[in-house]
Amino acid sequence: MNQSSSVKLADNFLVTDGVRDALAVTLRGCEELIPQDEWLKKLARSEKSGIPLRIKLGLDPTAPDIHVGHTVVLNKMRQLQDLGHTVIFLIGDFTSLIGDPSGRNTTRPPLTPEQIKTNAETYYRQASLVLDPSKTEIRYNSEWSDPLGARGMIQLASRYTVARMMERNDFHDRFKAGTPISVHEFLYPLMQGYDSVALQSDLELGGTDQKFNLLMGRHLQQEYGQEPQCILTMPLLEGLDGVEKMSKSKNNYIGISEDANTMFAKVLSISDVLMWRWYTLLSFQSEAAIAALKKEVEAGRNPKDAKVALAKEITARFHSAAAADAAEQDFVNRSKGGVPDEIPQVNLSGAPLGIAQLLKQAGLAPSTSEGNRLIDGGGVRVDSGVVSDKGLKLGAGTYVVQVGKRKFARVTLG
Repeated sequence: MNQSSSVKLADNFLVTDGVRDALAVTLRGCEELIPQDEWLKKLARSEKSGIPLRIKLGLDPTAPDIHVGHTVVLNKMRQLQDLGHTVIFLIGDFTSLIGDPSGRNTTRPPLTPEQIKTNAETYYRQASLVLDPSKTEIRYNSEWSDPLGARGMIQLASRYTVARMMERNDFHDRFKAGTPISVHEFLYPLMQGYDSVALQSDLELGGTDQKFNLLMGRHLQQEYGQEPQCILTMPLLEGLDGVEKMSKSKNNYIGISEDANTMFAKVLSISDVLMWRWYTLLSFQSEAAIAALKKEVEAGRNPKDAKVALAKEITARFHSAAAADAAEQDFVNRSKGGVPDEIPQVNLSGAPLGIAQLLKQAGLAPSTSEGNRLIDGGGVRVDSGVVSDKGLKLGAGTYVVQVGKRKFARVTLG
């Protein structure tokens, strides 16, 4: 590496090609990096000293299972882990006893210690399908939160003002609406921020809905005389419908513990437009490789080829390469059995469109109520996958829609 490929930073650090590459990995698919210049200095210092940076992800084990949407942040952790940095998988066993109010308009009930323990074990086992367990530091925030005691909690609370706390959107909105806010809820962002002090983290990751809590960590580190961490927020992944964020309650999710055939088929059911966003946030392929693949599709290659490749990558990650190959073959076999070589082409507008409305507009059902009846009877398929959710909405893209054994249409929805 020659001097001409370096840019001098403050504190006599250089932005080398390696630092630039590390920054590009950090920024891929992210929503916001705060502040970028500080992270650049941290990367340059780490490269010069050989000391890895400490990268923290805190998770409250509020449910026993995670879906593919949860892995967006885990994927970023793995990418940074592969650069040689220290990844800290923090289980919020103490903060779970409070309940995170982020993005909520009501108080969330706290979990019992038994629920937390069970969920934490399941969370980490599933997260290990993405992270490298041998290079992951597992911590529980009860390690430093329990010993803090009443005196320490009061001292910690003195580091932040009520006025600043009320700037948080959910607190502000609830106060304005007259919805009760319990005092203990103010402790949640304080305790999450204190985690960063205890771990001396250089970077904390989280969803966009966690930005207030993540910035609290920066503030408290400065209060305690530490170099403040940088913040990396990742977007919330849209689910199978391409509209709403992935959620079990909306039935637009892929559970990472689902069987390989179901996982493969669900990935193939997403729209061609959504596929590229999933590539950015879920694939471990390089940005250059993804850009080349997208260029091939734009030049005329069947987008299904790219979707199959993504489905195989995701399925192999949570199962195995052999299971992904078998799932592909199963999908091919099922497709051969029912779809004619030539089927009607239908172009519709108004994406996202509910499945029953789509059936009616495509001429596959006389009415939406009949469409719903067909769905209830298991007689509707989209890209060979049986539709079981009458609330399914399809985003922009092209789909092979089948009703019964003989009605087909290739529907392009825009």
